[in-house]
Amino acid sequence: INMKDKYTIALEPAYFDKTADYPIGCEDNKFILTQQNAGAIALADGKVVSVTEDIRNGNGRAVKSRLWSPNRVDRINEPINAIFWLMKDPTIPPVLKLSGASLGSAMGATLATKRSSAERLAAGVDPNALVVEPYANPFRVYPLAMDYERFKELIAEGVDCYILNTGEFMGTKVQPKHTLGIIESIVEGTANFHKWENFSDIEIMDVEGFDASFANKEYAEQFVARMNDRINFVKSRETEKAGIDKLPADALEALEAVIKEAKA
Repeated sequence: INMKDKYTIALEPAYFDKTADYPIGCEDNKFILTQQNAGAIALADGKVVSVTEDIRNGNGRAVKSRLWSPNRVDRINEPINAIFWLMKDPTIPPVLKLSGASLGSAMGATLATKRSSAERLAAGVDPNALVVEPYANPFRVYPLAMDYERFKELIAEGVDCYILNTGEFMGTKVQPKHTLGIIESIVEGTANFHKWENFSDIEIMDVEGFDASFANKEYAEQFVARMNDRINFVKSRETEKAGIDKLPADALEALEAVIKEAKA
């Protein structure tokens, strides 16, 4: 994202995708350049094809040509106007809108997700446990505060900030139809966000089947607990790796303010 003119550029020259969703003979497989954890088999006519459905090995992956997408776009000149943090936190409703720049960036810096099947975990590590991956970028080679300040600047300059929960909300699965419907309503300008509980910088959009009322004390307690997890993560950055990922004080203050309002 260009911070001055707000245009965006895609840096990846290809696609990295699971193979299990594309069976033998699928047209999409014609665009595979390389594959990992997937086998191959010789057919009766001598042709060799990929065995893509995780039959022998789990977690098949493939690098696919950029030509896989018929309308591939590498640069969008229109200024960016919205940021979506995709999370899998069971206490986050299907969608929230954040208005505070510090809070919006802090929630991205404490982006909660779950381990993917692509990761080889050490013995005893719970694959279903929530983990924090700042801005969903495990490849950062510079201080985390750089991303924090840049995203905060974008939000402060008028870029909308949303959280989409693509996992489960208190035991109820957020389905693709929910997420796609939410995004469509935001893009078309028909989304109706309103004040949520006592929060000053968080708004919510009602989605049928998902009750995010703090009248449910168990839910309110779980929400506060997960926010405390985020606070603990931010505090841990002060000493982890010699403090290279320490965040500015306002990041912690924004998260603490959410807990204070949640308990009000």
